[in-house]
Amino acid sequence: MADAGKVAGLLSKKHYSANDLLAIVELLRAPGGCPWDAEQTHQSIKKNFIEETYEAIEAINRADDTLLCEELGDVLLQVALHCQIAAERESFTWEQVTDGVCRKLVERHPHVFGAVQVAGVDDVRSNWDTIKRRSKGQGTVTDAMEHIPRELPALMRGTKLQQKAARAGFDWPDASGALDRLAKEVGELREAVAQGVAVRCREELGDVLFSAANVARFLQDCDAEEAMSAANEKFLRRFATAERMALAEGFAMKSAPSAELDRLWEAAKKEDS
Repeated sequence: MADAGKVAGLLSKKHYSANDLLAIVELLRAPGGCPWDAEQTHQSIKKNFIEETYEAIEAINRADDTLLCEELGDVLLQVALHCQIAAERESFTWEQVTDGVCRKLVERHPHVFGAVQVAGVDDVRSNWDTIKRRSKGQGTVTDAMEHIPRELPALMRGTKLQQKAARAGFDWPDASGALDRLAKEVGELREAVAQGVAVRCREELGDVLFSAANVARFLQDCDAEEAMSAANEKFLRRFATAERMALAEGFAMKSAPSAELDRLWEAAKKEDS
């Protein structure tokens, strides 16, 4: 059985705090607590962390503050779980995590907590990057690139790599250079497809996607990952419309000729515009 005194104390609360969250997580993983919680590890719940984060992003995209409040709580639960798992191994604690992030924020905002003067956001970003590289022992831009997590979505990671390269001066002067490179990569992909060599097709397709992400950097308020997400939603809407039209006309898309599918798609695009 779980500690009856701790359970009673938590049940008597009208409002809970961050300390109560930590106490609940500790109780769940303690002997007599929850069998599922007790057997979890950093590895076993890492995907939960990703899922909860994406659900918080969904709430932001929906501009739903009530849902966002709930989803941020789920993200915070993941942090508390990882801290409790680490504390049990005497690796680190919640207090060490919060201490570390507070120290980092103070160190990387010398214009707020020190005498450094900044002219605007660009100076803030430059200072942040410089301090981060120094604190992590990153002597070169390549070192900084190597620290970009490989677990990030590929388009997002590509954009971050390109941004760091650009800050080091390795960049096109404007979008035209990036667009020319994209066109060149598309041409090379066509050649690879014509040759039918799978390995080269994959490589050239990757170059096309990387170049497309690079173009996005030059466009105002355009993020490659978000642009791809929007394209996914647009495709879903238009496919649903085309399928509805096909059913209304009494034929199956699977057996329809390409010309009919093109007609449906153009009609769906027109309706969606």
